[in-house]
Amino acid sequence: MGIPPQSRAWRMGALCVGMAAGYAFVSSAVTSRGSDLRPAGGDISVLLQDRAREVEQQRDTATSLERQIAEMSSAVGAPELDQLLAAGDTAAVEAGVSPVSGAGLRITLTDAPRSADESAVDPNQLVVHQQDIQGFVNALWSGGARAVTLQGQRLVSTSGIKCVGSTVVVDGVPYSPPYVIEAVGAPADLTQALEDSSQVRVYREYVRAFGLGLRTETRDSVVAPAYTGHVDVRHAEVIDPL
Repeated sequence: MGIPPQSRAWRMGALCVGMAAGYAFVSSAVTSRGSDLRPAGGDISVLLQDRAREVEQQRDTATSLERQIAEMSSAVGAPELDQLLAAGDTAAVEAGVSPVSGAGLRITLTDAPRSADESAVDPNQLVVHQQDIQGFVNALWSGGARAVTLQGQRLVSTSGIKCVGSTVVVDGVPYSPPYVIEAVGAPADLTQALEDSSQVRVYREYVRAFGLGLRTETRDSVVAPAYTGHVDVRHAEVIDPL
C-alpha cells in the first residue's frame, strides 16, 4: 500500500523546515563563536538600561575627579604655582629643550697655520682636538653658563664630542675648524672660569708654542637654540650630594 501524496508532501515539508532550522542554528553558533547573540535578559530595553547605568557611573567618576583637581589646584596658592612654573622653565633651560639668549662669550679655536714647520713637531700638536674643545666647554659650565653651543649646535649633558681624523664630530655631525663655542652667561664669570681652567692654560701654551688659534670675544647677545637631537639615556643613578 503506497503513501498518500498529501502525507508525502507534508513529510517533505517537515524535512525541509528541519534542515533550514538546523542550518540557521549552526550558522548562528559559528557567527557568535559560542557567545550569546541575544541581548542580556532577552530584552533590548534591558541592555540599553545597563549601558545607560554604566555611562552614568563613568560620568560620576569624571565629575569626582574634576572636583578633586579643582580642590588641589585651589590648595596651591598663586605664589606656589608661580614657583612651580619658574622651576619648570629653569629645568627646561638646563635640559636644553628651550632656547636661551643673553650676554656671553664667543670663543674661536683654529688649527695652526700651514706655515708652521710640521717637520719640527708632532703634527698632532698643530690641530685642535676634542679634549681642547671639551676643556673650554667644561670651563664655561663651571663659570655658570646657562647654555653652551658648538658650531651653533646646543650642547647638553649627553652630547658627545669626538675627534675623527681632522674633524670633530658632535652628536654624529662632523665639523671642520674654525670651531666656534658660544656661551650665555655673565661674561666676567665666564672669563674668570677660563682663567682658572688648567685645560685652557695648556691650550694657551700650545697657542704660544705652535701657533694654534684662540680668540675670545665678549658678546652683548648670544643665542643658543633649543637642542634638537635625541637623548638616549639607558641608565641613571642618583648622586648623593656631600
